This record gives sequence, C-alpha cells and structure tokens, in this order.
Amino acid sequence: MVEVDPRDARIAELEAQVAERDARIAELENEVKVLTRRVAELEARLGLNSTNSSKPPSSDPPGVRRTPRKPTGRRPGGQPGHQPHKRERLPPEQVGRVIDVPPPERCSRCNEKLEGGQQQVLVHQVMEIPPLKPLVTEYRCHALECAHCGTLNRAVLESEVAGHVFGERLSAMVCLLVGKYRLSKRLVRDALSDLLGVQLSLGAISKREQEMSEALSEPVVQAGEYVREQDAANLDETGWYEGKAGGQQQRAWLWLAATSLVAVFRIASSRGSEVAKELLGEDFAGFLTTDRWSAYNWYDTALRQLCWSHLTRDFQGFIDRGGEGATIGRELMRARNRMFKWWHRVRDGTMTREEFARRMRKVERKVGRLLRQAAVCAEEKTAGIAAKIL
Repeated sequence: MVEVDPRDARIAELEAQVAERDARIAELENEVKVLTRRVAELEARLGLNSTNSSKPPSSDPPGVRRTPRKPTGRRPGGQPGHQPHKRERLPPEQVGRVIDVPPPERCSRCNEKLEGGQQQVLVHQVMEIPPLKPLVTEYRCHALECAHCGTLNRAVLESEVAGHVFGERLSAMVCLLVGKYRLSKRLVRDALSDLLGVQLSLGAISKREQEMSEALSEPVVQAGEYVREQDAANLDETGWYEGKAGGQQQRAWLWLAATSLVAVFRIASSRGSEVAKELLGEDFAGFLTTDRWSAYNWYDTALRQLCWSHLTRDFQGFIDRGGEGATIGRELMRARNRMFKWWHRVRDGTMTREEFARRMRKVERKVGRLLRQAAVCAEEKTAGIAAKIL
C-alpha cells in the first residue's frame, strides 16, 4: 500500500484556499470598481448646477459661482452719454383731466407781490385707474300676443348675444390671467371677484378657455405654416404636466418652434422626433438651432446649429469634472469667447461678416481638434459628451 505524503494533502488544501481567496479577491475588486464608478457618478451629480447642466439657476445651492464679468473700470449705473430711460409725458389726447394750479401771490424770496412777470408752466402727471366695476348690459326681449291666433311672439336676440353671459373683454381677461400669467382657475376666480366684483364659477372659466382655443385655432394653423416656410428656426422642449390620471398629473412636454417674428407652442405626450417633424414639416430646409437632444438627430447636420448656451454648459462641465477634460474645456471656453467677441463686433457693425467667417475657420478647426482629443483622452463622461457633440 502506497503511503500518502501528508504534505501533499496540505498543499492541496492550501491551493484550494488560495483559489477560493483569489476568486473572492476578484469579486471584491469588481465590486470596488462598480462602487467607485457609482461614487464618481453621484459626486458628478452633486456638482451639477446651472453653469454646467440644464438645471435652472433657482436650483443652485449657496456658493455656486458664475463666470464673473471682467471689470470695465467704470462706475456702476448709467454712463455719460447713454440713452436715457425715463417716463415719457403722455400726449394731451390721453389726459383725462387737467387741473390748473395757480401761482403764488407773493415772491418766496422778497415777499413782493407777483404781477406782470414771465409765466411758465411745470407739468406734473399722476396716473390712476378709475374705479373698477363691471359694465352690465341688460337685454329686455319684449313679446306681443297675436290678436288673431293668440301666439306670443318674442323678440329674438342676435346670435352674437344669445347664449353668452360674459362679454368679449371679460373672457379675454380670464384667458390672459390663465394663459400668460399662469394663474390657477381658483386664483382667477378670486382675482375677478376682488378686483371687479365679478363672480365666475370654475366651470365658467374653463368654458372661456375653450372658447378662446376655438377662436385661435385658425391663427395657430397659420402660424405653423409661417414657421415651416422660414429660413431659420429654433426648436426646444421642456417638461410639462397635462391633466390627471389616477390622482396624479400626467407627464407631457411643451414644445416651442420660434422664428424672428412668430413662436408656436404645442403640448404633446411625446418628446420624440415625430413631434419635431410635425412642427417643422417634412419640407423644412432652413437652419435649425437646437440642443443636443436625440429627437433632432434626423435633421441635416449641415443645416443644424447647436445652441451655444448648452455648449457653454457642456464645456463648463468638462472643466468641473477635472483631469485631462478640464484642460480641454478651458481651451474650448477660450475659443467660444473669441467667437462671441468677434460676433459682437459684427453685430455692432465694426467687423464685416466676411472677415468674421475668415477668422472663424481657424477657430472651427481648433474646436474640432479639441473635441476629438476629449473623445479619446478625457474622463469617461466628458469623452462621451465630446463624441456626441462631434
């Protein structure tokens, strides 16, 4: 019988323990990598603010520093020779009442009686609103009984009056408060009661909104057609809530297509490209300015301009995340500042667009080179954003 060397058994036991520990070490190393990546992601979220993300300035915590303006060396306030901004005197046809204040009888300096001197008039206008009360028009529909058959014949109201309890201006005010000033229906009801003494129910306010929507339907169609025919447009979307389901507000999106003269808003349940295509139309061939949201990737890259506010926040994000990306981000910011400095000169008439385009060729090449460098060398998130921009 061959004897088993106890040392071989011990070696096998130790090898099994080492293998088990190696597996455990590999498992822990993988867990550390996952947690390290998670910590970096959470730290990056903590560092997000309005300067490096789409978060609004109102959400910034104390201590967030925005890029300070370079001091000009001038004192605060209006500068010598600047265009004055003052309240203009209303013309006589807009003055509802004139009160003549007679001059004093004696001189304030020598106490002599004032007579025969040169007269001047200093005009001081005080603006006030008249007492607010509703203008109620009562229509009395008279009736006559036919002497031959006994039929009672009543006066018939015009279609513009029949069925309407509230006038056009009151309905317009309701929709203005709800639409432009974003007041809730309850606040609109209270405001009309407090200011005008007009009592409206919540249902009546909703009906006024529906009437306004129907009245504006045709102009909205015309505005949409105008946008689709322009040489340039800006498109954006933001979160919105539309109605309720199961006791909770339903998620929606408020879309905006803006041109130099017309802006079209649309509320949609989708944030996808089909809404953008519907707003612009399939035949739109102008320049389109957007952010980097994927819903716009269907549009021709040669005609698409990325919003510089979003790009600025991206470059600031490069800087805030540190590492190689921070150096690249500072170079991108310098290129961005150079572009805007020249563009402001074009806007002010001190540089031609041709000269601007010539200077920008070098800047464009530099920005492209920096983004390609960031996509390869920078930290993971910075590299990903640089690749998306490219």
